[in-house]
Parts: sequence; C-alpha cells; structure tokens
Amino acid sequence: MFWNVTQSLMNGLATTFEIFILTLIFALPLGLVVAFGSMSKFKPLRYLVDVLVWIIRGTPLMLQLIIIFYGPGLWLGKNIWSGDEAGRITATVVAFTLNYACYFSVIFRGGIEGVPKGQREAGKVLGMTNSQIFFKITLLQMVKRVVPPMSNEIITLVKDTSLARIIAAYELTFAGYSFMKSAGITWPLFYTGVFYLLFVGILTIIFKQIEKKLEYFR
Repeated sequence: MFWNVTQSLMNGLATTFEIFILTLIFALPLGLVVAFGSMSKFKPLRYLVDVLVWIIRGTPLMLQLIIIFYGPGLWLGKNIWSGDEAGRITATVVAFTLNYACYFSVIFRGGIEGVPKGQREAGKVLGMTNSQIFFKITLLQMVKRVVPPMSNEIITLVKDTSLARIIAAYELTFAGYSFMKSAGITWPLFYTGVFYLLFVGILTIIFKQIEKKLEYFR
C-alpha cells in the first residue's frame, strides 16, 4: 500500500511541478508587462490595467479557475479545453498565469519605483537610452528589492496548485485525497503534506542562496 501511495503521489507531484513551472514561465514576463502598463503615461491604458489588476487580486483564484475552465463551454456552446488531463492542466496554467502576473506586477512596480529617480536621470545625462537605463541601472537593483516578496508569492504558488483539483486535474492533493475516498484512510493526506514541505523547503534554500548572491547591492 505504501508503495502504491508513493507512486500515485509522485505522479501527482509531476503534474504539480508542471503547473508550477509553466505558471512561472508565463507569469513572470507577463507581470513585468502589466507593471509597465500600470506605470504608463497613457492614462486610459493605466486605468484599464489598474482595474484588471484590482479585479484579479480582489477575487478568489478558485473562482477564476472555475470561470476560465467552464465559462467558454457555457458561453460558446463548445469547450475550448479538451476533456482530457492536458486540457485541464492548460486551463489551470492560464488561470494561474493571469492571477500571478497581476500579483507579480505589483511587486515589480514597487521594485522599479524603489530605485532612486536620480539614478535614472543620471543615466540620461550620460546619454544612455531608456532601454540601457532599465537594463543597466534599474533592473539589477529592482531584482534585489523584489526577491523577498517574490519568493513568498512563488512559495504560495506551490500550495495554490492544489486548487487544480477543483476541475479534476490529477495533481498532488488530488492523488492523496483519492485514497481517502476509495480506501477510507487518511495517512496519505499527511504523506502528501511531506511532499509539499520538501518542495517548499527546496525553494526556500534556493531563494536564500539568491539573496546572498545579491548582497553586493547593500
């Protein structure tokens, strides 16, 4: 039984890791784009982005996931996601990407605005272009500022992947919960928690190393 549970949890962990990695790949750059939109001098764009971020951050991720997965089928009469596991994972990644991009954008914006304005002005005096100022002056200092809050959001993402169970995606929590339903045993749920703790523990170590590497900005 222990081996069967372990094997099932490993399969669920693979899906959890897939959702986690794909969300980061898409949400990090999208969050930076949203951050630029929220700082745009073009007011209609800035207001539109601010409203979008407000809606996404103000509503539960579970609700967003349900709407994104089931909504198109009800509105269009045809589900745009395939009914197999791949379709459920795709819908999950889309929902998670939109949600976390908005949270990341706020962090990015704070990091960018935290860089002293005088440094950007000095770059202009030296004849640097806006892109050179961003990549050579702003970006590196922004990274130092955003790593701690970003690490908290990324660790939260690990645990939020369990919400994929609401649309029957076979992730880690689903795997552990299935044994309680089928066999009436609860210890696999505690065993599931061990997998999450190890996952989060590894990320915590990685982020501590990253913060040490960035200490030269102090």
